Amino acid sequence: MIQLKSEREIELIRKSGELVAEIHKQIATMMKPGISSLEINDFVEEYLLKNGATPAQKGYKGYPFATCASINDEICHGFPRKEPLRSGDVITIDFVANLHGGLADSAWTYTVGDVSDEIKQLCRVTKEALYVGIKEAKIGNRVGDIGAAIEEYVAPFQYGIVREFAGHGIGPTIHEEPNIPHFGTNRKGKRLKEGMVITIEPMINTGFWASQMDENGWTARTVDGSISVQYEHTLAISKEGPVILTEQGI
Repeated sequence: MIQLKSEREIELIRKSGELVAEIHKQIATMMKPGISSLEINDFVEEYLLKNGATPAQKGYKGYPFATCASINDEICHGFPRKEPLRSGDVITIDFVANLHGGLADSAWTYTVGDVSDEIKQLCRVTKEALYVGIKEAKIGNRVGDIGAAIEEYVAPFQYGIVREFAGHGIGPTIHEEPNIPHFGTNRKGKRLKEGMVITIEPMINTGFWASQMDENGWTARTVDGSISVQYEHTLAISKEGPVILTEQGI
């Protein structure tokens, strides 16, 4: 069942989203060769706790970390680890903050050192696709309008749009209805209503769209070893249009 949020609930999510955005801006300054994804994870958890929040995904269905840290061919839910990042790597840091009951979720892909022009283009297109999808998150539109807009934007680049993972509703719990696929058909799917809070989070690969699961039961990676990146915002559906609650302002 889709839960519509009150103004008070959306304000709580907004405050949480501001904290998430601030942490992502801090991560951007840390992203250099030699740092490990486990160090970044520990920084995020400490920052959340110092600011009165908790890492909502730690312990969620048994997930053991405060962040997901997905490197290169890992699509999502990568485990943070001790190995240092190298120049040329890309890494997506994804986490959910719970601040006084307001949950906000945002993933961002970072490049490490010198990366190829191919990776730079993939990051640019995926980030632009996120905002293309957000523009369709309006009262009266349907979920399919979001996915169709993203799919149409990405199609000329012949990238693979991941289909097994999607955006979602968020509020008292991390994952709520409706699911928000990043491909689709206009005028299909659940209708968007005022008070809905959702995530849009396209995951785009340089190669084929399909994923395979690691032995840890969490980490999904591309089946062909191609690079995958992701950008995600939490947003509210309002009379004024989509309101991004995790915008970094950069």
